[in-house]
Amino acid sequence: MPDPPVIDILLPLEKSKDEAAQRKAVARKLKVPPSRIGELRLRKHSIDARKKQIKVQLRFEVGLVDEPLPPDPEIRAKYPLVPENAKRVIIVGSGPAGLFAALRAIERGWKPVVMERGKDASARRFDLRPILKKGQVIEDSNYCFGEGGAGTFSDGKLYTRATKRGPVMTVYETLVAHGAPERILIDAHPHIGSNLLPNVVKAMRESIRAAGGEVHFETKVTGFEIDGGRICGVETAGGESFEGDAVILATGHSARDIYRLLTEKSIRLEPKPFAVGVRIEHPQLLIDRIQYHLDAETPRPDLLPAASYRLATKIRDSGVHSFCMCPGGFIVPAATENDEVVVNGMSLSKRDSPFANSGLVVTVEPEDVPDGDGVAFQKQLEQAAKQFGGGGQTAPAQRATDFLKGRETRAADLPETSYHPGLNPARLDEILPPWIVERMRSGLHRFGKTMPGYIGGEVNLVGFETRTSSPVRIPRNEKTLQHPDIAGLFPCGEGAGFAGGIVSAALDGMRCADAL
Repeated sequence: MPDPPVIDILLPLEKSKDEAAQRKAVARKLKVPPSRIGELRLRKHSIDARKKQIKVQLRFEVGLVDEPLPPDPEIRAKYPLVPENAKRVIIVGSGPAGLFAALRAIERGWKPVVMERGKDASARRFDLRPILKKGQVIEDSNYCFGEGGAGTFSDGKLYTRATKRGPVMTVYETLVAHGAPERILIDAHPHIGSNLLPNVVKAMRESIRAAGGEVHFETKVTGFEIDGGRICGVETAGGESFEGDAVILATGHSARDIYRLLTEKSIRLEPKPFAVGVRIEHPQLLIDRIQYHLDAETPRPDLLPAASYRLATKIRDSGVHSFCMCPGGFIVPAATENDEVVVNGMSLSKRDSPFANSGLVVTVEPEDVPDGDGVAFQKQLEQAAKQFGGGGQTAPAQRATDFLKGRETRAADLPETSYHPGLNPARLDEILPPWIVERMRSGLHRFGKTMPGYIGGEVNLVGFETRTSSPVRIPRNEKTLQHPDIAGLFPCGEGAGFAGGIVSAALDGMRCADAL
């Protein structure tokens, strides 16, 4: 039986949900009368807002009256039981790389033993309160550490350009099987939302345990057991030892103690490029007006989501770009130690906050920082943010217009913010290194031309966004994915320098489990 036709159509926004208009457009493409169209299954949805008349691109799988579509296969989580004599893989970290590695290991007949320094997603929620209300960081359970990793409370954006790294749709379907909305299979820029992701990662954990795997919370790895050039287990802060036939190291980009541990064990690390900067925050209404070509009196149409953007340029051969843009979102404190302030962004599933925020960052090459030590450079900026924030998790901030003109922002002139711990006016242009300030200013001027209205008096710059990616790569063999010097050690995901988001980390976790 031939595959059913797949048809792309483009409709004006106001007609995009009109079934009759959809059928007519599909029939025109197929050169058949609309009466022959039996069923339309939506497979892709994207918005084209480049021109004033906004259009919606729809991809349908088409069933004709005399050639109906077969039923869609059920998407569900079902994994084989781990054999009693299965080999054991220790997986350090329960972020997307670790969780997807564990599920794939089960499919390959291995028993995963997941070690997570933080708490489970339910308990972890309570540990966010002290950082929001008192400015106190619980150092092993926060916005970065705990079940699901940094992504759990950072929006759950799934859009990726890493389509050559593996089966992206498999990642989406796995998330749907564990409770994510089916809409992520259709949207061109899917996201789940920080209110829904905790239940998804909890369901993934239960799949691991139901199949015979193990997940250990509040179990911080503090040592590696190495015998004859092969890793054979890990040691924990509680004095326990866990033996394994292999170790997948999927700790995320903020587990700096792991980098120190590797250095102490003389296990090779390499510096790599990363990026630092600020969170830039706008009223969401302003971004809507810019992106959707609306005048000041026109509200955003109900059929349109909160508008997003992606900006990038080169200044003196250095990249300046937006990062992790959160429409209808919040700026959140992402510090992992109490002597620092770090900011990140997140959104709930509805993206209905009145604010939009994004990282605005400058690429940092290893040669840009003293001794090529990117971790120390990140930490220095985070400690400066703590100092100039004024205490707790209050963050230093400056109006974008004042940053560009090199002048102070008065407290009364700081725009409203979504950042719960609050802002303290500070000269970010004097705290950041001059070469970063110069490139950021040039980038802002260019972005203001690309998006007229992007720079204005109602725009905040909040310091500092430092955890865009790891400044370190843990090397691995291209074919075996094992560390060149330690057999059985599989560096994985963002913390190892091989991913840059939920989906690419998940794909890398699957690759490492396959490489077992």
